[in-house]
Amino acid sequence: MRDGGRIAAAIEVLDAVLNRHQPVKDALRDWGKAHRFAGSGDRAWISGLVMDALRRKGSSAHLMGDDAPRALVLGALAFGWDMDAEAITAAFEADEHAPEPLTPAERAGLLRGFDATSPVHARADIPDWLEGSFRRAFGTDAETEGRAMAGRAPVDLRVNTLKTDPEKALAAVVAKLRAEPGALVSTSIRIPETDPKAKSPPADAIPAYGKGWVEVQDIGSQLAALAAGGIEGKQVLDYCAGAGGKTLALSALMANQGQLYAWDYDWRRLRAIWPRLQRAGARNVQVRDGKEAEALGELEGKMDLVFVDAPCTGSGTWRRRPDSKWRLKPAALAQRIRQQDEVLDKAAKYVAPGGRLVYVTCSVLPEENEDRVAAFLDARDGFTPVPALDAMKQSGRLTGEGEVQTGACAGRFGAVQLTPARTGTDGFYVCVLEKAG
Repeated sequence: MRDGGRIAAAIEVLDAVLNRHQPVKDALRDWGKAHRFAGSGDRAWISGLVMDALRRKGSSAHLMGDDAPRALVLGALAFGWDMDAEAITAAFEADEHAPEPLTPAERAGLLRGFDATSPVHARADIPDWLEGSFRRAFGTDAETEGRAMAGRAPVDLRVNTLKTDPEKALAAVVAKLRAEPGALVSTSIRIPETDPKAKSPPADAIPAYGKGWVEVQDIGSQLAALAAGGIEGKQVLDYCAGAGGKTLALSALMANQGQLYAWDYDWRRLRAIWPRLQRAGARNVQVRDGKEAEALGELEGKMDLVFVDAPCTGSGTWRRRPDSKWRLKPAALAQRIRQQDEVLDKAAKYVAPGGRLVYVTCSVLPEENEDRVAAFLDARDGFTPVPALDAMKQSGRLTGEGEVQTGACAGRFGAVQLTPARTGTDGFYVCVLEKAG
């Protein structure tokens, strides 16, 4: 396919996402099935353009003066892929399957830039109703933080120390993919972000992944797991285990010593954990399914650590899931807040005297983060905040650079707020609370 036809395809897919409310992965899959002639390179090019159009939907709509799929794709080409009006016109003229020629209004939009009257939410590429939250969270850096969250994300790997060491794992990964040691965590590997027009690196298809030497996990998520601290030989509960990503990280921190219980209120999410545990060689994990009272009743007041990866809006993962940014509504945020309060209250009863509760979200919104911790501390006596950075240091896997960058993210309650702009990771909030002995 030529570029003009690819651009037309991106507009078609984006229309399915925005106007027919189809999930972006489904829309891309369905387009591919209906256009078998498109090769893998074509599909990657189209996918990259669709995702970048979604990442930059707010700014493109503002600058183009239109939020139609065509305008958003043109905006992504101009403001994300650095194609000017002449380059776009040349692509259109060289392909009979290209969209209609640019209009004078579109040409003017492609030349337009932000000015003093442009609202922060448009500059930051965030929903307008969340501008207040971003200002509260980041102050004068709200625009910078939002724009970083509209970028592309690298692929990160966590070295599974139950099976290998960082040097051996890195050598195996480098043999197949361009990769480098992660700067913040000693057991991490980073595969830098790719050309938006190219296919993503197949990290889960390399031999090192199949052997269980590495797991795909954002370094922000890895840092969150390090907040468990020195837990080798301890009794640990992963209260919202889901598919088991952080369960595996915790098991590795424990060196298969002690006991790790994995439970989730939605037992269906736990189905994916079984093959992952086997591949990773995690032998100290007990998966508990079923209703909470029956599954976890015997653990009340006995856990050295309770890890809570709470349900949230996922605002910290907008680089990877840009369509979710624009689907998020106030009612959904309110529902998450209620769930977070409930999860914190229930999880706290499993903490032993002197034990710790780690509260984590993949969100950057203060309503889901420090507000929830403040509400919890107001409602329950006996818990005291502990600096999350100190807990991370106890894991022995935080690098010097990781200590510096994470320390710069510390805020109220000693919690850390990781973000793409600050740490080059997804947005994670991590708070550690200790129960009186």
